[in-house]
Amino acid sequence: MPRFFSDAVEYLPILLQGVGLTIIVTIGSLILSTALGLVWALMRVSGIKTLDWTAKIIVNFIRGVPIIVQLFYIYFVLPDMGIALSALQAAIIGLGIAYSAYQSENFRAGIEAIDHGQIEAAQSIGMGWWMVMRRVILPQAIRIVLPPYGNIMIMMLKDSSQASTITVAELAMQGKLIASATFKNTSVFTMVAILYLCMSLPLMYLVSWLEKRYATGRR
Repeated sequence: MPRFFSDAVEYLPILLQGVGLTIIVTIGSLILSTALGLVWALMRVSGIKTLDWTAKIIVNFIRGVPIIVQLFYIYFVLPDMGIALSALQAAIIGLGIAYSAYQSENFRAGIEAIDHGQIEAAQSIGMGWWMVMRRVILPQAIRIVLPPYGNIMIMMLKDSSQASTITVAELAMQGKLIASATFKNTSVFTMVAILYLCMSLPLMYLVSWLEKRYATGRR
C-alpha cells in the first residue's frame, strides 16, 4: 500500500493530463452525437419515405461498423482523400458519428412515445410540422429521453478510451505508456480505474436522479 501511494504521487499528474483529454473527447463527441442523432431521428419521424429510408440506412450502417474501424477510417483513410485531421479531431468526430446512431434511436423512441393526437390537434390549429416538433413534441420528448441519455454519457466516457488507438494521449493511453515504461502495472492501472470511476460516479448519480425525477413526473 505505501508503494501504491508513492507511485500515485509520482504518476498522478501525468494521468491527470490524460483525464483532461478524456473529458474533451467525451464532451466533444457528446455534442456531435446529440446533434446528428436528433437529425437522424427527425428524418425517421418526418413522414417522408425518402428521408426515413436515408436515415435508416445511415443509422444501420453506423451501428454495423465497429467504433474502432470508424476511428481508423477517419484518421488513416481520409488523409488519402485530402482530408487531414488531428488525432483529437478524428476521435471526437469518430465517436460522435458512432454514437449518433444510438442517440437517434433514443430520440426517436422519445418522440414516438408522445400521443399522436397532440400532433393532430396542433396541426388542426395551423401549426406546421417543424413548429409542432419544436413547441409541442420535443419539449415533452426531452423529459422521456433524459434518463437513457445519461446512460449514453457514461458509455461515451468509457469508450473515449478507444481514442488511444489513434494516438490520442487520453487516460488509457497515458496509463499504458507509464506501465510499459515502469512495469508497475498494478499501481498504474489501479489509478486509471479509480480515475475512470471518479469521472463516472457523478454521471451515475445524475442518471439515477433523472430516472427518479422522470418516474415522479409520470405519476
